[in-house]
Amino acid sequence: MALISQKSFQFYSSSTPARRSILMTLSKRLSFISGRRKPQNCSSVATRMLCFRDKSQYVFCRKNHVQLRMQSLSVNETVYLCGDTESSTKSNNMWIDEELFFKKLNSLCTSKEIFDFLSSLEVMSDTMASGALQRISEVEEDENGLKNPEEVLENEVFRALCFQFEFESSKLSNTGLLNALQALIKLRIDPQSTLMASLLAEGEERLGKGQLTTKNLCAFGESLLELEGPSCAMLEQIVNHMQAKDIAKWSPREIVMVYKMLQVTVREGENYQGLLNRLNSVTLTIVSQLSPKFTSIILNSLVVLQQTRAVPLVTALCKHSVKHTPYFTDDELVHVLEAFLYFGHREQIFTEALETRVPKSIFTMHPQTVSKVMHYCCQKMILSKPIFDAAAEGFISDADRFTTDQIAGYIIPFGTLNYLPPNASSLFRKLEMVLHTRLRHFQPHTLLNLLHSCVLIQRYPVNFLPKIFSPYFLQQLQGKEQIATSQLTQLFLTVTLECPFYEGPKLLPKYQVKAFFMPHSSLDVHLLKRVKAGLLYLLKKRTYFASGVSTPYFYMVGKERESYRRLWLSALCPAQLGSSPLSKNY
Repeated sequence: MALISQKSFQFYSSSTPARRSILMTLSKRLSFISGRRKPQNCSSVATRMLCFRDKSQYVFCRKNHVQLRMQSLSVNETVYLCGDTESSTKSNNMWIDEELFFKKLNSLCTSKEIFDFLSSLEVMSDTMASGALQRISEVEEDENGLKNPEEVLENEVFRALCFQFEFESSKLSNTGLLNALQALIKLRIDPQSTLMASLLAEGEERLGKGQLTTKNLCAFGESLLELEGPSCAMLEQIVNHMQAKDIAKWSPREIVMVYKMLQVTVREGENYQGLLNRLNSVTLTIVSQLSPKFTSIILNSLVVLQQTRAVPLVTALCKHSVKHTPYFTDDELVHVLEAFLYFGHREQIFTEALETRVPKSIFTMHPQTVSKVMHYCCQKMILSKPIFDAAAEGFISDADRFTTDQIAGYIIPFGTLNYLPPNASSLFRKLEMVLHTRLRHFQPHTLLNLLHSCVLIQRYPVNFLPKIFSPYFLQQLQGKEQIATSQLTQLFLTVTLECPFYEGPKLLPKYQVKAFFMPHSSLDVHLLKRVKAGLLYLLKKRTYFASGVSTPYFYMVGKERESYRRLWLSALCPAQLGSSPLSKNY
């Protein structure tokens, strides 16, 4: 099979001191010869009958998995099992050194090249065979799944390897077993197939016997996470085994894998904090070695595991993430931003790194990632013009394909930080078009937050107020009535003041509040003092102006700097504080 014209294909496992040699016939006779002498000198033969009705068939199943069906031809086939001496394979020139094998394997870029290479060999270790499967999964997998599934799964070499792994799983080394399992998962082999069941059962048996090393445990845990998800009961068993291991000897990959397993296995009431404390301490010493992917995974795990006391580690990871900012994938960057927000960390050089990355890649970044960047700036009160201007350009270009939450995520920070980009008219014209098309798709609170943010930058959504003030919409605002009624009141009073031409539905009195609670930051207080000092210098006497009072229509006077400008103007010339229906700028 491997040498298509030949009848046999050998494959051995080095899991025992006396290495077993498994002779696999690829014509009608499959021979596995057992014993400790050379195959040609064997005197004892173990025989079993195998029936094959037809060639192995691979078909696609639900959830993009592939199912292996072994059917037979009613042909009796004898199987012999026998080991060999250490020199048997080498003396017959059937052996290739593992280092040379993997060097050659990693230079191949298509599954056809790999299968041709394997066909040129007669003997390989189980580690080599599983490595070949892994390389096949690497070259064949892309964003949409497998490139050429039928070509791979119907290949005779591939079928022979799968047959070998299924029926000889107990003879595989730990590395061969677990690498094969990982590769077959990537190749979307049906989890319910007998092949996968055989490998999983063997892995579980070795786990129960404590035969797996730290590296093996991490590989097995990674496979189980991919195959069964957080609900897999064996993950907790793996974590329990990991507690007895020496963390100081773990590689960065092993550390990351344990964080991922803890992330899904730690439940309320269960205490793995001792393991986490040791893990956090060791991770702190290797932060500089972490790749962008590992940095993101660990930060995400620390958030999920609520490791608020691991301040030194969090600080080191956040600082380390700055140099990786240009190289994070979109998902990785989202995890990093979430960690910055959760732990309250802020780095000026991280903001500068974002200001370099976002404008350059705004049209290729996922909208959810840009929304998260905007949310980060909004929460940290970072008015970054390069980021906001780039986001405005991205919105104008691609808003039609955004989700409603992403639309809100792009726009709300502009209102919160009171910033209008240079292309504001095009931005809000695009927003109006999107709202007209998809208004009914917005969740009530999301739509209210979006329109309220527009008001803060003097963009008055008069065309959408009938929807907002309708009894049906108001009934849908449940759960956050205090915030909602405050925003509704601000919308209503602002439009009353700024857009006297509006003659649509009014906000019912029962939804209006009489005062707004506005917590002031130290910046607000400092700015208010400067305004009051300027008014006192200009008007000479304190009696000519007042602070801390309600403006006409209870117009909001708070953190928005424009509101302070209006306070100044109202003190100087109230009659000139005319309306400005900026809804026209949509």
